Amino acid sequence: MILLMTLLSLLVIAVFIGVLVVGLVKINETLEAIGGRAPGYSGKMSDLALINLGVRAIEQQTGHLGPQLAELNQGLTRAGEGLQGIEQNLSQTLEAVQKQVGD
Repeated sequence: MILLMTLLSLLVIAVFIGVLVVGLVKINETLEAIGGRAPGYSGKMSDLALINLGVRAIEQQTGHLGPQLAELNQGLTRAGEGLQGIEQNLSQTLEAVQKQVGD
């Protein structure tokens, strides 16, 4: 039983490390596609170059948000105007009901 649990634990650890390596390789490929080829792990890359690489990746991945946010703001403004109209209608309805009940 102990041998089986040990083997299962080693298998899970191996799978975890494999998934981790694949994920890191994919992240590295994406960063290289955005910011250019980085020197290997033996090569020295300055902190400024690493920051530049990360900032370019963030800029590339979030660049499409600007137009979408403008469109969202317009939609929310229209929704707010519609809600104000509903509020006015409900206020008038409430006043009419209170007059009926009061009479």
